Parts: sequence; structure tokens; C-alpha cells
Amino acid sequence: MPPIDPARLSEKGSLYMARTTLAHFTATREELMARTSALFAMIADGRLNVRIAKEYPLAEAVQAHRDLEGRVAGKLLLVV
Repeated sequence: MPPIDPARLSEKGSLYMARTTLAHFTATREELMARTSALFAMIADGRLNVRIAKEYPLAEAVQAHRDLEGRVAGKLLLVV
């Protein structure tokens, strides 16, 4: 994305930017483990469909990065 001038957001009303990280959503390791367990349970039960666009052997990590930069739709996996 191109750079955004935060002052332009105030001109358009009550708009704001945030740069959150995983630490903003999980305060403790126990909370992280509970959330990830719930996520993987939903995937395993079929309640959440994860679209995997392509799998790459680790030796093709450079190509995987190129594809990420090309904005491939779906998840790209490096397989060891």
C-alpha cells in the first residue's frame, strides 16, 4: 500500500489507523493456546474453510515469496 498521511484521515471524519500485533489480542500464553486450539478445532471440524493456494518445498521459498508479493489469493505453505 502507498503511504497514508494520518492528517487526511481527520479531514474525512472519525477515521483512525492502528498497527496491532498478536500481543494485542493475547495477554498470556494460556490465552494464545486456547485461541489457537479453538481455531484448529474449527478447521478440523470443517466449520472454517482455509483456502490453500499452493504448497512449496522449502527449497522453493524464494518463489513462494515472489508469489506473496504478487498477491496470490489464498494461503501459501512451505513444506519441510
